[in-house]
Amino acid sequence: MIQNVGNPERVVRVLAGVAICAAGVYFQSWWGLVGLVPIFTGATGYCPPYQILGINTCKMKQQG
Repeated sequence: MIQNVGNPERVVRVLAGVAICAAGVYFQSWWGLVGLVPIFTGATGYCPPYQILGINTCKMKQQG
C-alpha cells in the first residue's frame, strides 16, 4: 500500500481518532467508533479518499 499521508498529519489523525473514541466512551455512544477511521489512516499512512482525489501529503525521498 502506497503512503499518501505525511507524518505530521498522521500524528494529528491518530490523536483526533483517540479523542473521538474517548468521547464515544464518555458519552456512551456508538459514534465513538468513527474514531477508528482516523486511527487506521494515521497508523497506515494511507487514505483512500486522498488517492481518489489525487492528494499526497507524504514527502517522498528522491532516489539517486
